[in-house]
Amino acid sequence: MFSADYDVIVIGGGHAGCEAALAASRMGRRVLMLNHNVDNTALMPCNPSIGGPAKGHLVREISALGGEQARAADASTLMVRWLNTGKGEAVRALRAQCDPRVYAAHYIWKLETQEGLDVHQDEAVALLLSEGRVSGVSTRHGSVYTSRAVVLCSGVYGGGVAHVGDVAFPSGPMGQTPANAFFESLSSLGVRLNRMRTDTTPRLNLDTIDLSKTRAQKSEETPLAFDIWGEKRVHTSSYACYFSHTTPETHAIVARNIHRSPLFRGEIKTLGPRYCPSIEDKFMKFPDRDVHPIIFEPISRSTKEVYVQNFSTGLPYDVQVELVRSLEGCRNTKIIKPAYAIEYMVVTPDQLSPTLENKDIKGFFCAGQVNGTSGYEEAAAQGLLAGINAALSARDEPPVVLSRRCAYLGVLVDDLTTKDTNEPYRMLTSRCEHRLLLRHDNADRRLTPIARRLGLISDAKWEEATTRWARVDAFIDMCEHVRVSPDKANAALSLGGAEPLSESATYAQLLRRKNVNYKLLNGIRPEREAGGEKWLDDEEEALCAETAIRYAGYIERQEKTARRMDRFDGALIPETFDYASVRGLLAESRQKLVKFRPRSLGAALRISGVTPTDVELLSVAIKARGK
Repeated sequence: MFSADYDVIVIGGGHAGCEAALAASRMGRRVLMLNHNVDNTALMPCNPSIGGPAKGHLVREISALGGEQARAADASTLMVRWLNTGKGEAVRALRAQCDPRVYAAHYIWKLETQEGLDVHQDEAVALLLSEGRVSGVSTRHGSVYTSRAVVLCSGVYGGGVAHVGDVAFPSGPMGQTPANAFFESLSSLGVRLNRMRTDTTPRLNLDTIDLSKTRAQKSEETPLAFDIWGEKRVHTSSYACYFSHTTPETHAIVARNIHRSPLFRGEIKTLGPRYCPSIEDKFMKFPDRDVHPIIFEPISRSTKEVYVQNFSTGLPYDVQVELVRSLEGCRNTKIIKPAYAIEYMVVTPDQLSPTLENKDIKGFFCAGQVNGTSGYEEAAAQGLLAGINAALSARDEPPVVLSRRCAYLGVLVDDLTTKDTNEPYRMLTSRCEHRLLLRHDNADRRLTPIARRLGLISDAKWEEATTRWARVDAFIDMCEHVRVSPDKANAALSLGGAEPLSESATYAQLLRRKNVNYKLLNGIRPEREAGGEKWLDDEEEALCAETAIRYAGYIERQEKTARRMDRFDGALIPETFDYASVRGLLAESRQKLVKFRPRSLGAALRISGVTPTDVELLSVAIKARGK
């Protein structure tokens, strides 16, 4: 029997597994990644894109924390655009179409060249414990690997079953072999498991689509990048996505065949993603709508395969052919890969602490879809946090916990660990109550100091970041103090459609006026002696400063609200606290508190079913115990 010793073992080579393995090894730990199939590292089995509302914020935060996904996305970008530009800076986010092969190749190279990280193709079949703590894993090949921390990032491989109409078969994503034994091991250890579902779309042959019936959309013509330290590039080429829609014929086909859907026949009883429903789901939930938008998304310049956004289904293959050919421009279209629905095992996330460590098994962390989330970005962000905390746990060092006011990742983890997750969780901007504080442009300010302390940010990157912050701060200070007269400003204001000045004003006051932005101020920038040398030439830095100035009042208001909530989040609840000893708690509240075992009074307050009165009683009881 082969054996070897590591600090951290990562199970799975998807987006979560890649980030976990890289983070732990970059922190100086000896790490083993066990991958079911190394060729499927960083696989994109669903939409070949990265980012979008809230998801793009997560990618930016991964970059700020020293993770890799932003760089992988930049390296493989085919097309990139800003989304939500008309809804304010709080929700503005990048989204890029990525070449899955280039994206995966980027990760594989980083993994295989990372010092302290071993990548090995084998299947973990059992979690090994010693006195309530992880001691390693055993594998299908008969090997035993010991460690003080294990991170499970199994994606949808665990207990995977694919459905195409009335045909069901064991499968991981895209026809890969599923993995079951490790989940049987977890169940035997008392870990609670659940099943969820996701759906995919058929993949089409680009040459068989009449694109003249669609509307093309190409990349932005401005330099853009996800990575905070990355080179911004303009992605101008022939690549485009193509907007189309379903037809009344599409819906007639669904109506005729809805009885053949495994979802409505009862073969599938698990819940799928609420915010990405299948075409038959849409038909049942929105019967009055006979047209739905779809997007043809070519996945690479080196293949003819096309992903059909908003068109997932688990209907039989013959029905899929009919459905595809009912779309505009698809009368003779051929399917390369059929769509399918897939059910898989998840570890119910209420068993996890805010560090993503299992509350009952020390050193056992979970990240990604195994926690009941959906999306590459949610997975990668969790993997990064789990990898960081696994590395810290292996050396008995204090963990990293991100609050809701600190990061979208903090919101994601808090939601998972304090709320019942019965369906695949998707990160949304609406879930974040402090979203004006958690913008795309300030992710580095919020999180890079943490990454620096952990050793995930190099000296050069840290110096670049602090220099950038100093430039922005100097510009904001200049704008708050330097004034401009009406005779110098009004010509430019008039051209921009802004109200003229009747008396002098600071540049900050100008920026807070309607129809005034940084570009307009360029026409009236101050002389060097008045602070003109502090003007920002980088568009991203300028936007960051403009946002900080324009929304200063709103930002301060959210800061005050967040600080009030910090008092609750800072009031920690002892891990062994006896909730039965608190008189007056509602029965539902007591049950929820015992189930979730919140880390703080703030976390307790966010549990559905726990009232503010219950939290007040709990606070009094904790203070009494402290005395």
